[in-house]
Amino acid sequence: MATARDLLAIKGNDVYAIEEDRTVLEATQLMNSHQVGCAVVTETDSRAVAGIFTERDVLRRVVAECRDPETTTVGEVMTRRVVCCTPDTAIRELRKLSMERRVRHLPVLDENDELMGLISMGDINAWDLRDGQVTIRYMQDYIHGRM
Repeated sequence: MATARDLLAIKGNDVYAIEEDRTVLEATQLMNSHQVGCAVVTETDSRAVAGIFTERDVLRRVVAECRDPETTTVGEVMTRRVVCCTPDTAIRELRKLSMERRVRHLPVLDENDELMGLISMGDINAWDLRDGQVTIRYMQDYIHGRM
């Protein structure tokens, strides 16, 4: 059974993080420059996960509330209740978590609650597509006697 660890082995462990005392403008510039939909928010003086800042947070808590992105801090508008997983979480459980909790990004935390990586719904879909293509290839080889 494939796990978050397997997905990260292919995808990589890059995570874009920003401290909670940084501005929304800085966070969105970081996200735009790396073409990602979120940044993990860390506590100002440590690498501990304090929250997550997503495109949805920008729309709901900044734009819709007419906040100034140059003066509003990420800590004021981030999502505090972060849905996380472990490296051993099965990919089917990641999909279930994402759908049930209506989140598109799942930070992966190790046994010490340290950030190992980030898995998005797009990553899960790409894994499923790759897995389906492998199955099709095996089936074609079996049907055509190439096994």
